[in-house]
Amino acid sequence: MLCSLFGKSRQAYYQRRKTAVRNVITEEILLQMIAKERRLMPRLGGRKLHYKLQASLPEHMHMGRDKFFDFLRSHNLLIRRRRYRAVTTMSHHWLRKYGNLIKDYIVRSPNQVWVSDITYLETKLGFVYLFLITDAYSRKIVGWKVSQTLEAKNALNALHMAMDSVSEKKSGIIHHSDRGIQYCSYAYVKQLQDKGFKISMCEKADPLENAIAERVNGILKTEWINDLELNNLDEAIKEISKVIEIYNKHRPHSSIELLTPNQAHQVNGELKRYWKNYWKIKPQQMDLYLST
Repeated sequence: MLCSLFGKSRQAYYQRRKTAVRNVITEEILLQMIAKERRLMPRLGGRKLHYKLQASLPEHMHMGRDKFFDFLRSHNLLIRRRRYRAVTTMSHHWLRKYGNLIKDYIVRSPNQVWVSDITYLETKLGFVYLFLITDAYSRKIVGWKVSQTLEAKNALNALHMAMDSVSEKKSGIIHHSDRGIQYCSYAYVKQLQDKGFKISMCEKADPLENAIAERVNGILKTEWINDLELNNLDEAIKEISKVIEIYNKHRPHSSIELLTPNQAHQVNGELKRYWKNYWKIKPQQMDLYLST
């Protein structure tokens, strides 16, 4: 009688109850899966999260990207970008600087171009510095070093780790960096030349000329490092080791067909989106690129 008063059938009433229960169960399952991924990668963005979850969800629980973002927004789970600025590069020095070899260059396989950069971490005892070397094709971090100083020897340690990651002797790799004094130092340049590397550097203080390295720095800081509470250097080394392992093994990238860096590093010349002419991006678009 009550159903008829509202112009509804009894079947519709019970069907709505079943749908409501099913929606609650679906929502709870999604929230648990999101929590699991966010425990591993606390600041993983919505697009990557959507991609990773779709493979695990049963077909009746699949949802489009826009609906998924609405779901994240309704539960206050969207990641908001933070802004940090720090200077780790001293490019006003007398040492020789090299030209930019990767402008208009197309990378087609791993270990063709390595990009280098330095970022900082804050501990309770002060700042420490993270030296990174990344493969431009796969976005895999192949060398790193955490140190209390910006001395060139630390950049050299990261370079040695990267060189050890190459199973066979390989010459002709382009090493690209900014014009920081660490990368222009005699010991660093000599090591590159002795191993048959080609030396490439930014021609001006423009992040677009070293965009991949800047992007990897941004990912590590916004998705992991900025949430760490580090007491000292030893703790920083331990935590960064974990972060880089998670990044290389689990973090998908839109620019490499949503593969992880380790997966992309095994692909040779088959990726459809493996390189962009970043220097053609307008300066006002750079903040948007670095946040996606």
